[in-house]
Amino acid sequence: MILSPMAQDFVLHFGEMGSRWGINRTVGQIYALLYIAPEPVSADDIVEALKMSRSNVSMGLKELQSWGLLNLRHVPGDRRDYFTTPEDVWAILRILAEERKRREIDPTLSVLRDILQREPEDAADSYAQTRMHEMHALIEQLTGWYDDIKTLETERLLTLLTLGSKVTKLLETKDRIMTLGKPPKGDKGKVA
Repeated sequence: MILSPMAQDFVLHFGEMGSRWGINRTVGQIYALLYIAPEPVSADDIVEALKMSRSNVSMGLKELQSWGLLNLRHVPGDRRDYFTTPEDVWAILRILAEERKRREIDPTLSVLRDILQREPEDAADSYAQTRMHEMHALIEQLTGWYDDIKTLETERLLTLLTLGSKVTKLLETKDRIMTLGKPPKGDKGKVA
């Protein structure tokens, strides 16, 4: 398996970005290769294309399988395992979001809940606990929002995303309508 310069650029970049996203470079490169491959790819093909050791490829494939980001395929007459990624990019996004939530957000919420149940020992603890409560409330609100949208059909999610700044304009219009007839701030009690 030989990668074109375009494919190589994508795979290398995805590996670099992977390290910023909390996965190692090898895993990022393997995923990028599988994502753009038109046919299922064997571990041997990945070793050849990416010039990686077989053990690195095996560990990377296991990591991607643990995330649920790979589909296992079998080719008739071939005993090797072949791998692909889900076809639907939105399915991939949903898998990634759910895994990141499970691995990063849920443990943070658990720790915050535990800490918030403790009695503060002094004023500094009380202040810290107040700040942690604010963080907990924000994360809970965001996860509630995530829970609401994660089950949306892809078409509805696309509609929501394309609304973009229109939502802000709608809220601004609502605010203007709600303030019609109300005196400006600071004018309370003044009679015109």
